[in-house]
Amino acid sequence: MARRFLFGPSPLKAKTVEDRQLLELIEPVAESLGLDIVRVRLMGGTLRRRLQIMAERPSDHDIAVEECARLSRAVSEVFDAADPIAGEYLLEVSSPGVDRPLTRLSDFDLFEGYEARLESDRMIEGRKRFKGMIAGTDGDNVAMDLEGEADTALIPFDWLVDAKLVLTDELMKAGAEKRAARNTEESNDNSVETED
Repeated sequence: MARRFLFGPSPLKAKTVEDRQLLELIEPVAESLGLDIVRVRLMGGTLRRRLQIMAERPSDHDIAVEECARLSRAVSEVFDAADPIAGEYLLEVSSPGVDRPLTRLSDFDLFEGYEARLESDRMIEGRKRFKGMIAGTDGDNVAMDLEGEADTALIPFDWLVDAKLVLTDELMKAGAEKRAARNTEESNDNSVETED
């Protein structure tokens, strides 16, 4: 039977209780800026911790440097008032990157055909770690074509504790094409028409 997380998002998006509490503050801020939060992680020891926020536009799963800066400023304002982190911390807002974490079930449809590594919180046929090609989703399950296996495996999404795209030549090529298309679009937006 699949386990449901009744107290917030899956550990893929916010791993610890503290991460989930921070996500509750951050998500409305991001949504007001037209962004989705991919993942929140508070890392480090007691001296100086680092709060890593990965965000993207829902329309194209990308984010500009200016949008990262806006989100950083907006989160800082909320955190100045709420003071949710004891002590000093460094706030880092970024894109999920090319070899991004997969934190939502929809990510497995979006990145179908790419290689990924998954880890579950329990044994599935004698193991917890899986590597293979994403074959989309089937209900609440992630479909994976695993290395060395003929059949497509179905892994309950709610059982996952880590999932990430593997950096391959195909993924790098797709990332380069996306950047080139974005640069072309930005060049077209910045061009000025003149009459002769």
